[in-house]
Amino acid sequence: MIIINEIQIKFKFMKRLILLFVSAIFCLGLFASPDEGMWIPSKIAQLNYADMQKLGCKLTAEEIYSINNSSLKDAIFQLQTEEGMGFCTGEIVSKQGLLFTNHHCGYEAITKLSTTEHNYLKDGFWAKSLEEEISVPGVRVTRVVRIDDVTSRVLKDITSETSEADREKMVAKAIKEIEAEAIEGTHYEASVSEMYQGGEYYLFVYEAFGDVRFVGAPPSAIGKFGGDTDNWMWPRHTGDFSIFRVYMAPDGKPTNGYSAENVPYVPLHSLPISIKGVKEGDFTMIMGYPGQTERFISSYGMIYKRDYFNPTVVNLLNVQLQTLKEDMEASDEVKLAYADSYASNANGWKLFDGEALTLKTTDAIAQKEKLEADFQKWVDSDAKRKEKYGNVLSSLKSSYEAFGPATEDIIYISLGLLQAGEHVMNVQSYMGLNTLLEDTKGNADAINMTVENLKGEADEMFKQYFPATDKKVFSNVLKYYIDNVPAEKRSAVFNDYIFKTFKAKSEHEAIDKFIDAVFTKSIFTDKTRMDAFLVKPSKKTLEKDPLFGYVQSVFGDIFTVQMAYVGAMEGIGVNERLFIEGLREFQKDRTFYPDANSTLRLTYGTVQSYNPRDAVHYKYLTYAEGIIEKEDPTNSEFIVPAELKKKVLNKEFGQYADETGKLPVCFLSDNDITGGNSGSPIINGDGHLIGLAFDGNWEWLASNLIFSPELQRTINVDARYVLWVVDELYDAQHIMKELDVRK
Repeated sequence: MIIINEIQIKFKFMKRLILLFVSAIFCLGLFASPDEGMWIPSKIAQLNYADMQKLGCKLTAEEIYSINNSSLKDAIFQLQTEEGMGFCTGEIVSKQGLLFTNHHCGYEAITKLSTTEHNYLKDGFWAKSLEEEISVPGVRVTRVVRIDDVTSRVLKDITSETSEADREKMVAKAIKEIEAEAIEGTHYEASVSEMYQGGEYYLFVYEAFGDVRFVGAPPSAIGKFGGDTDNWMWPRHTGDFSIFRVYMAPDGKPTNGYSAENVPYVPLHSLPISIKGVKEGDFTMIMGYPGQTERFISSYGMIYKRDYFNPTVVNLLNVQLQTLKEDMEASDEVKLAYADSYASNANGWKLFDGEALTLKTTDAIAQKEKLEADFQKWVDSDAKRKEKYGNVLSSLKSSYEAFGPATEDIIYISLGLLQAGEHVMNVQSYMGLNTLLEDTKGNADAINMTVENLKGEADEMFKQYFPATDKKVFSNVLKYYIDNVPAEKRSAVFNDYIFKTFKAKSEHEAIDKFIDAVFTKSIFTDKTRMDAFLVKPSKKTLEKDPLFGYVQSVFGDIFTVQMAYVGAMEGIGVNERLFIEGLREFQKDRTFYPDANSTLRLTYGTVQSYNPRDAVHYKYLTYAEGIIEKEDPTNSEFIVPAELKKKVLNKEFGQYADETGKLPVCFLSDNDITGGNSGSPIINGDGHLIGLAFDGNWEWLASNLIFSPELQRTINVDARYVLWVVDELYDAQHIMKELDVRK
């Protein structure tokens, strides 16, 4: 499951902030292979089209990306939160705005729409008419209208003498003007995106649709079959898909949200679905919105991730996940309440753990060090180059050496202390009220307005709140913190607040006393206490509240920690831009692609098997019989629905079986993808949908940092399995009648 990338941690680890040991040392190519790269679609005619044709692409460049005619790009949508943060990709597959994406991309929406009486997560859902489709609040989708290279305008007056501060102001001013001009007099949105760390800039103009409705999804026993155990693993047997519909106003324009008058969206292009099947070596293309890669990161950045960022995040998440899992397995209500956040965090935990292991067990870092040594020789051989780039690598080294410990500190505070309890972050909203309460008469109007807003937030806070579970997580995280952070590096909240206010014989006992006070006295852990406070807000009540006192104390450390973090980060940003600029001069014959940054990209390759280690070969295709082989009625991750098992055993596969008489489930390709590509269509040489990309593979989870043509694979759910589930297994003809299925 590839939904999470580091920039989305927003610590989704700030609530919405792996690897099998490889015995051999693998040689990693630093130059782009034919299948490497997440390319800007508007550039493929100049850069990639000839290579794509050689691999089997039969489309013209104009049929893939055009601003004058219907093209593939017009069927590719980004799924976003209502604030505009992208998290997945979806594709239009009918003339009435039907949209396919992954099950794990729809997971949060399906969870929020579910109740214990109508548990769509557990039981699945299939609308039988437009009227039965369910509005999905908080989700919108966008499509790219056009992409323009605006580098020359953004960097017009910037020279090598321009200071970093002036450069930032000039770039920001130019971007603001370009974005405003692009949408003037239209209903579009616009965003200028930085490429190559500020070496180039591209304008993306979007059309956004705010009325999205839930149409169908299999039960999680299909859509999440294999659970955390199979996540990032091959062979795979997961039906990772869900179905939504995009709606528009009757006049064809987008709307900001649901309206009964809205009608199904009429797309400029929709994808036919091929059930012809795939063979090894077949051309494949994926279009979508990959979140973030760091392919130009230095060896020092890799070491930082291996030794600081990844292990700190992994260890903190592990404490939370292990605690939550116990209560989720014991209660369906708790399981439904935490399902989405648990799945997201478990995915990130496994990804970051594997990425660090990849960096430890392969020569990825050594390959970067070799490139850097060659680069430095080239720099040192010319006085002008030495003046410009001579200190870039040494500066990156010193900056990352400072950045590592600073990152560790800020993660422990943000992901640890400030998210130890479910409602800890909510205390911030009450800090402003506390200040207002210093003068209740003079601030009467502001207090009343603030309290009214907080009442709405309080209803949401306690909607699905399980204090017994929250208490366990809070306690375990704090105890993990003091057991693993040296006393001299700890937040002052322990000595100055917890250990001072809740005295006990041991540190663990003091934490127990503090936690007991939070869950018996705090207004933030009980709806009745909260309601009573909001009826009669009191500064005294707030300042006596144990959770309020805890958060105030933690926030006292943040400024110092942030200053160290930001200071090191600033040095990294400038020198990474110079490093990339220098590399592009050094390797003039290399075709460079920009790092992914949640903008529309295209990646092309072929259907491919792989050899993960000595004497082991992984075939490119899995079949439904593998689902039965994995079945384990005692393990919730490997439950097989009775209706599916019956049809598989009876070989009732209809038109979706391949030439062997078996039902394909998933297949591999060597396309270059990352988080954000979840739900992206994988398309054949004719421009037909053959599956949905949904995961990377365990043997190469450093893919955000470096590409491996030998080991890196994309895991796709086969279109034949998707349609078999919709058509044969659940007879969802409301959906099937719209699809353009090609044999």
